[in-house]
Amino acid sequence: MNQLKQQIISLFGRAIEWLINKYGIYTIIAMAAIVLWWIIAGDGDVTMASAALIAGTNGGKHVVGGPLTTSLANEGSPELLRNEIDERIVRIRPMSTPIDQLSRYAGARTSGSMVVDYYSVDTKPTETTLSEAHDEEDTDGKSGKFHVATIYTDRDDIFEPSETILVPEVQGYDEKGINFEGALVLYVLSKDELGGIKVIAVNGKSISGNANYVPSLHQGCKLIRMGRAASELDVQTAQFEALPIKKQNNCQIFKAQVEQSTFQKIANKEVGWNFTDQEEVAIIDMRLGMEKSFLFGTKARIHDATKREDILLTGGIWNQAGKDFKYDKNTFDTNTIIDLCRDAFTANAGSNRKILIGGTGLIELINKLDYNKVITANDTVTKWGIDFTELRSKFGTLYVLHSEVFDQCGHYNDGFVIDPEYITKYCHVPFHAEKLDLRKSGVRNTDAIVVTEASCLVLRYPQAHMRVTQTSLA
Repeated sequence: MNQLKQQIISLFGRAIEWLINKYGIYTIIAMAAIVLWWIIAGDGDVTMASAALIAGTNGGKHVVGGPLTTSLANEGSPELLRNEIDERIVRIRPMSTPIDQLSRYAGARTSGSMVVDYYSVDTKPTETTLSEAHDEEDTDGKSGKFHVATIYTDRDDIFEPSETILVPEVQGYDEKGINFEGALVLYVLSKDELGGIKVIAVNGKSISGNANYVPSLHQGCKLIRMGRAASELDVQTAQFEALPIKKQNNCQIFKAQVEQSTFQKIANKEVGWNFTDQEEVAIIDMRLGMEKSFLFGTKARIHDATKREDILLTGGIWNQAGKDFKYDKNTFDTNTIIDLCRDAFTANAGSNRKILIGGTGLIELINKLDYNKVITANDTVTKWGIDFTELRSKFGTLYVLHSEVFDQCGHYNDGFVIDPEYITKYCHVPFHAEKLDLRKSGVRNTDAIVVTEASCLVLRYPQAHMRVTQTSLA
């Protein structure tokens, strides 16, 4: 065995000596280095294996040890490189399909199912009205130097002990309880198990020399819930919890197919009308259909007897909105716009910049108004690839856009206020294009491509969105 090893070593040495004499020592060293590199690299990939990402000083990513590649770019900044079809889709007629355009710029959440379960949450009501009138001389005794009154509201459940209540329609009094000063403020002592809440007046009225009575309150008087007022030794307060509501929507499968025969493709044409142009027209039509479904669709599951399959239809965001604003066409003026902005931006804790998309009738009324320093509509802004007219008010800013989809769907005089922060798109199958080889499969002698997306839109905070409809038909 040892003799065999010695013979192998001797032959190997003679081979190396012959190679050196034949090609030179440096050539042999270079060849050995190449072989060693291939062994380390494994599959011969020429990309530098040592390239890596390191964190920057403020959350950024930096490439060290090699060049920037697509794989490293996707790892360090997943949204930097976009699929070619997605890049094209956001550039095709964005003004015609603002809802679809907005959802694509905002990004989509991946859904593992065609049926999407999601949770939405709203805010606790902040106001109610008095269900029974209160007489100022009615009292349930005293709490210190304050007279206690029991009042009955339409929503006793929204109030908790230690909260304050503003009564904007009733005058409060000064420290002596004689002269008017500001609006009346009440403090909640407790809630009666049999109904009603016990309150004292922070700035009450003096009656027959006795101070701090709750003044008379008429039925239907508005009560607004304000902040809590705790004492120095208070550690706890009434509990507050908010439970989200589970809702559901269906992802709808949207498709468009484009075909061109081989003879049509090779034929001479007067203009450069090719397969890509046809594909763009098909995508425009597909997006318009998706826009209508996303807005006014009805959530349903139907059965196609011919295909022997169930088909899921998505529910539109029009029916998901939590607020309504109605206007009279005959009295539409700047005051109507102020009222619209008030309802759109208050009592929902939403964004201070929202989108108003409307049909021809509503946008026409808005354009005919003479604006002033309170309401201005001069600037044009571009967001999400869409050109909006900016309508500014003291409540917030509306980005206004005309949409013929509203006209086509029977909402000529209607509009929809959208809070872009609280609209979410779910995709079961992201938008993509797939080539069909109909020629090889023996179906048709054509070039074919089919574009597909299975998706839906949901409003995660319904109270931040509002339907705008006309009441007068004149």
